[in-house]
Amino acid sequence: MPWFTESSSAISRPRVEGLIARALEEARSRICKSPRRVLLLPPDITRMHSGSGWITECFYNLLKDSAEVHVIPTLGQHEPHTREQNAQMFGSVPHERIHPHDWRGGCTYLGDVPAEIVKQTTGGAADWKFPIWLNSMLMTEKWDHNKNYFIGLGGKELICAAHMAAACCGIENNLGNLLTPVRQCFNWAEEKFLGGLPDFYFQVVMARQAPERRVDAAVNPGGHAGPAGQLVHTGVFVGDDLETYLAAARQAREQNITMLDEPLRKVVCVMQGDEFFSTWVANKAVYRTRMALADDGELVIIAPGLKRFGEQPDVDALIRKYGYCGTPRVMELYKQQADMQDLAHATAHLIHGSSEERFRITYAPGHLSRADIEQVKFQHADLNETLRRYPVEKLREGFNDIAGERIYFIPTPSAGLWATREKLFGRKSGFGAG
Repeated sequence: MPWFTESSSAISRPRVEGLIARALEEARSRICKSPRRVLLLPPDITRMHSGSGWITECFYNLLKDSAEVHVIPTLGQHEPHTREQNAQMFGSVPHERIHPHDWRGGCTYLGDVPAEIVKQTTGGAADWKFPIWLNSMLMTEKWDHNKNYFIGLGGKELICAAHMAAACCGIENNLGNLLTPVRQCFNWAEEKFLGGLPDFYFQVVMARQAPERRVDAAVNPGGHAGPAGQLVHTGVFVGDDLETYLAAARQAREQNITMLDEPLRKVVCVMQGDEFFSTWVANKAVYRTRMALADDGELVIIAPGLKRFGEQPDVDALIRKYGYCGTPRVMELYKQQADMQDLAHATAHLIHGSSEERFRITYAPGHLSRADIEQVKFQHADLNETLRRYPVEKLREGFNDIAGERIYFIPTPSAGLWATREKLFGRKSGFGAG
């Protein structure tokens, strides 16, 4: 059970800071009375809208006078933060105390999630083991407190195996489920390999404030939402067990899945320019809306920060080489191409980001050319023309009528999930606790 929880229509920053102090008091009584070395494991900058940066800074400031505190942003295989991004995300936390996760050369092998367990949890969609490689600093040094592991501190072998398993299960069978097959495998691994770590979780739930939903600076750095429709914390869940996650996930599902009676013909959304620099992360717009889009519909993604496809040069090259060409073609190529087998997580990403030729994906990027976008099998739109056509500062979240065109506008697709009732409730069952 959670140590404690709090839910409200809006939890203020001062109140969240008070709950952080309470979490540390609980940890001192339950885990270690006088911690000397503490490891904080927050999300990376692509989750900056969650407030996880200033939450980390608050933990750091409350601990720094009595403990040696370090931070590892759980990058997974994302690009490491620059000094400027660390300052933007974590404020006053010293740069030298923030360590980049090296997913290729900085991990320690712990063991495997056996292939039989993977096969059982995925319903036979994947039948390979998950080799558990985790950040060496986490696993080989002594810590009195730490939090967060999969997949943000995983090694290449684990990231590849897990991403490909998720792709084989089908992304639309995973979205909105509390316990997906891959998460069940990670839960098994955490119990098997990480039981000795003195950890706890500080989890937050966010939702948009009603009733007015309007973006004032959606494409500007730091511009996530206008006053009336801003993302606010609505839940804090603190504890050290699976039920803590499930309690937070239940509230998030209640508040952040927008249920639609009919599929949408046209969706326009914004991926903020200070967070989303690659389609690897900006394609959250695809993942979170695909279950709401009509056949032959269109998703327009306004992405002023977009400058690449992958988070690393080899992944970027692979995406450029093959493009988002749909599951049948990707799986056919995967059996033949050594680079796709070596970078299996990128192969899985090609599946996740494809519309499967069911709807059109149009990107309006800040730094990529038409040739770049069309090379990976998306449609291209000029950013400035798109912003003139869809003046996001005047749009409300939801339906808008613009010059005779009806669109559905989503200012922060990474903060929710949109689906028709038919798609959400009529999909394949048997994957976890949906």
